[in-house]
Amino acid sequence: MTTVTGYESNRVSSLTTVFQLDDEWRLATGKGVSIAVIDSGVDTDHPDLAGRVKGSFEARVDNKRILFDPSEKGDSAGHGTACAGILAKVAPDADIYSIKVLGAGGLGDGHAFLAGLEFAIKNRFRVINLSLGTTKPQFFSPLHDLLDRAYQAGCIVVAAANNLPQPSFPSVFSSSLISVFKSDETDPLRFGFRFGEVIELTAPGVNIRTAWPGGGHRNLTGNSFACPHISGIIALLLEKHPNLTPFQVKSALYAIAQENANEKAGASAPEFAK
Repeated sequence: MTTVTGYESNRVSSLTTVFQLDDEWRLATGKGVSIAVIDSGVDTDHPDLAGRVKGSFEARVDNKRILFDPSEKGDSAGHGTACAGILAKVAPDADIYSIKVLGAGGLGDGHAFLAGLEFAIKNRFRVINLSLGTTKPQFFSPLHDLLDRAYQAGCIVVAAANNLPQPSFPSVFSSSLISVFKSDETDPLRFGFRFGEVIELTAPGVNIRTAWPGGGHRNLTGNSFACPHISGIIALLLEKHPNLTPFQVKSALYAIAQENANEKAGASAPEFAK
């Protein structure tokens, strides 16, 4: 049993949240929870993902507007399939939706990224996995506005930190989303929390074996692959506690991470001779 305490403040009021979180979520599978993967597409024919991808959409430019159409083109870079493969391991019964905004080599246009996030928010996907970001300052404000909209719509946005020392958006907006950095931990349930850091949560992201287009697998390292571990954990929480707000989910993750840290410290503490 985890006691979750959080304090949320906005322009109108302040709210202290205290609730009990039982351990049943650890046995959940993410059933009934929708996760949008905004990325390079997903290979829906991969054996690890068969039947788990409920919809695929791809960005299309129409007279300077970016629209999203159903698509069967799959993955153009492998990155999205790798992230979806991790989600399928952590939350095997979650409903995965692919929103393709990246092309070959994992490259894409920032405006398509914004449009993909807006599309996910409009469709109210419960969890939005962003294993991508941008360093271009012109996208700072529009991304911040979209994250506010996501929060108000009840969408929980999880973003990977930049693999380079340069900060990327939106992962640095730690007040309005859940940001993730890789660790060498191997158990997804043993995620960590870095208090006071811009990128707060840590999750497995080193030498992760996951799906790759064409039915294969690769061992991959990067913050991109830590991100879906946390998205999957959130799906487990939401299956058992579907009414949690984004704020409560974040508070729950912090409480669980603190328990993980306490258990690790206790396990490594020296024993005195009797």
